[in-house]
Amino acid sequence: MKPTDITRKPIMDTRGDSIRVVHPLFQVEGGGSIPTSPLQLHVGRITVALAVQLNSVWHSRLPQFTSPQGRCVAFGAEYADRWYAVAIWSPPLARMLNYTGRYELRRFAIAPDAPKNTASRVLRIMKKLVPQEIPGTTILISYQDTAVHEGTIYRAAGWKPVRTDRGGEWSRPALGRHNRPAQADTPKIRWELDLSPNVT
Repeated sequence: MKPTDITRKPIMDTRGDSIRVVHPLFQVEGGGSIPTSPLQLHVGRITVALAVQLNSVWHSRLPQFTSPQGRCVAFGAEYADRWYAVAIWSPPLARMLNYTGRYELRRFAIAPDAPKNTASRVLRIMKKLVPQEIPGTTILISYQDTAVHEGTIYRAAGWKPVRTDRGGEWSRPALGRHNRPAQADTPKIRWELDLSPNVT
């Protein structure tokens, strides 16, 4: 991992014709090309508003996002001035997990033309970025929808499954989690990544 991947300055939404375009008026050399490796992607902070737009285009199960109370942060992955992945983080929705050093990955969406292993790479970079943005964060958490995912990206990035909620309802309108109509209830697995120095 290159140092510039971790210290990159926030990437701002410049409101081009396409929300995937980072800087439509100032294309760099090679702009418009498609990355062949996730190592080519640059990951940095973006506005939550832009992240919500990108998530609505790419997320197959939870395209809607309403910010809960508390601080949300978002990150985007881009190459040649084009977005390929987006992630939105917030304090945990489960009240019992608040004030425990945990921060929750609420949405994680990847463009269909992103290179293979983009998700795992972005997760690895964000494990350094999130504590920088949210001091005091010691554990990252996320929930796997077992109906459509096998948890491969979390396992590849070193996360651990810690709990399964069977028959849980994904829809939590009051908490900012919405379902598509007729979406069936499925078990949810909570994955965690302990950032403590003594954990490898």
